[in-house]
Amino acid sequence: MRIASRVLVVVLVLLATAWAAAAIWVDGPESRSLAGVVAGAASLAAVYALVRQRPWWRAAVAGSVPFVIVLAWWLTLEPRNDRDWQSDVARAPSATVDGSSLIIRNVRSFVHRADGDPVERWETRTYDLDKIVGADLFISFWGPTLYGHTIASWEFADGQHLAISIETRKEKGEQYSAVRGFFRQFELYYVVADERDVIALRTNRRRERVQLYRTAGSPEEDRALLLEYVRAMNALVDRPRWYNALTHNCTTTIWNHVKAVDADDPFDWRLLANGYLVDLAYELGSVDTSTSLDELKRRSDITTRAREAGEGEDFSRAIRRGLPPRPTGGIAGRSPGGA
Repeated sequence: MRIASRVLVVVLVLLATAWAAAAIWVDGPESRSLAGVVAGAASLAAVYALVRQRPWWRAAVAGSVPFVIVLAWWLTLEPRNDRDWQSDVARAPSATVDGSSLIIRNVRSFVHRADGDPVERWETRTYDLDKIVGADLFISFWGPTLYGHTIASWEFADGQHLAISIETRKEKGEQYSAVRGFFRQFELYYVVADERDVIALRTNRRRERVQLYRTAGSPEEDRALLLEYVRAMNALVDRPRWYNALTHNCTTTIWNHVKAVDADDPFDWRLLANGYLVDLAYELGSVDTSTSLDELKRRSDITTRAREAGEGEDFSRAIRRGLPPRPTGGIAGRSPGGA
C-alpha cells in the first residue's frame, strides 16, 4: 500500500506538471520559442525534484512547486469584453423584465448565405413570459455522436421562438480549438437568436446533423429557467467569464442553470458525453417516451426539414412538423442538460 501510494503521488505530480506545461504553451508568451523554453524549464524542474530529492514526500512537494507557481499565474488571467470580436459575437445581448414582458437587446437574426459573408441583423425583441408554451433542446452533431452542441429554445404562444446557444466568443481571425478550450483562450458568450439564424447556420451552412427534442416542464418552470439564463447573460455584460470545454461549456452551463432552478437535479456522466444526453432524458421521462428511444431519435432529426425550409419565415414551424409531442411533467422529470 505504501508503494502504491507513492506511485500514485508521483503520477499526480507528473500530470500536474503536464498541465502546467500545456498552460504555459497555450496561455503563456506569444513567442512560441519563449513559451517552449518556459514550459520545458518548468517540466525539467519538476522531474529533477522527483528524481533527486529524498525522502519521497519531500520530492513530491518540491516537484509540485512549478505547478503551484503556474497555477497561481494562470488564475490571474482575466477575461475581457473589449476585444476585436468576430461579427457574429460582436454585440453582447442584455435584457430587462417589465412585468411579464422580456425585452432583449442584440437578438441575432443573421442570414447565413451559402456563399460570402452573412447578412448581419441585430434586433431588440419583446417576449411575453405569460405566453411560454414550453422549452426545447437542440443537439447538433458535426461528426462522431459521442459529443455534440446543445442549444436551448423557448416556444411562445404567439409563434415566437427564442434560442440561446452557449458558445465561445472568438476574436477576428481566431478559430475554435478543443485543446485551447480547456484553457483561458475564449470568453463565454450567449448567442441569443432566432432559430432561422442559429439552427439554420448549423444545418444549412455547416452541414451538421441536428435533432430537436421537446422537453417536459410547466410554463412556470420554463419561465424560471429562461429568467435564470437572462440573469447570467446580463451578468456577462459587466463581468465576463472564461469558457472552459470541461466546466463551462454548452451543456454543463445549461445544467448549472437547471440546478439554480432545481437544486436536486443530479450530475450525470452523460452531461460530459452529451451525445448520450437524450438517453438520460429518456430514462428520466423528460422527453417523449411513448415510442422507443431509437424511434424518438429518428423522428427528432430535423436536418432535412431545416434544409428544405431554408431561411423561410416559417422555419421554426417547418422543423417541428412530425415531431413527437411535448411530454407532460415538471422539472423534477427533466434531464439535467435539458432546456
